[in-house]
Amino acid sequence: MTAQQYHIPVMLGPCIEGLAIDPNGIYVDLTFGGGGHSLEILKHLDKGHLYGFDQDSDAEANVPSDERFTFIQANFRDFKKYLRLYGVQKVDGILADLGISSHQIDEPKRGFSTRFDGNLDMRMSSDMDISAKEVLNTYEEGRLHKIFGIYGEIKNAKTLAQAIASERTMKPFSTTEEFKELLKKFAPRGKEFKYFAQVFQALRIEVNDEMGALEDMLKQTLEVLKPEGRLVIMSYHSLEDRLVKNFISKGKFQGEVEKDFYGNLIRPLEPVTRKARVADAEEIQRNNRARSAKLRIAKKL
Repeated sequence: MTAQQYHIPVMLGPCIEGLAIDPNGIYVDLTFGGGGHSLEILKHLDKGHLYGFDQDSDAEANVPSDERFTFIQANFRDFKKYLRLYGVQKVDGILADLGISSHQIDEPKRGFSTRFDGNLDMRMSSDMDISAKEVLNTYEEGRLHKIFGIYGEIKNAKTLAQAIASERTMKPFSTTEEFKELLKKFAPRGKEFKYFAQVFQALRIEVNDEMGALEDMLKQTLEVLKPEGRLVIMSYHSLEDRLVKNFISKGKFQGEVEKDFYGNLIRPLEPVTRKARVADAEEIQRNNRARSAKLRIAKKL
């Protein structure tokens, strides 16, 4: 399987441009996946080095044979610790493409896709303790309501949670198709696919603690980036993008901004672009998964 088949990298050119690569610098690709972004970064390196992270063991099949590249199978929420193990204290640039890979979506047994029947799994790594099946069959109704309301932005989250709690007493949920049969009863007419996608997104975020991992990762970038080092983050839904935007603009995930005695904003990062970059029409036509991508670029002050 080629990297292109595994996952088509989104906004490849703007990502590389955002990193402002020093040929002799040290870079980190926190979401290696199919290796598309990493392979392009390597083209711009001379004596530099690239560290690629991915918690999915399937990604290791895409690792290039290049002495300038090191693959680390781990969740990016622990990336600082692993870099330290390799003797790396500071880096020149960090890239993270927060989207789920095409390979994961298109593999029915992983349970990520609404298009195929598969196990209710949704784990990014097989080492994770809890799957979507456990969430649906064991979480109390109130917790399910919260997950669907916050992570999926589902308007009828409470009703759906009640239905799940009732249905599972008769027969526990096991496959994606079984779960979709229930969802069909609550999806707005004509917007079924969007509704399925929102519910599946909510489950996936919960199973993989994606928001917690993102916060952990972003905090570490401040310790690892050199002054003037670049942070390039691509997100695909409003929850992620809000966290990234606040972190870059305020140095916090929420709350009031800090100012010095003269009223100047105190923040560790400076946005390189005022607004998030989005894919152009040509790329969206070529790769539909680029339509919701938002790219934010910052440099360490």
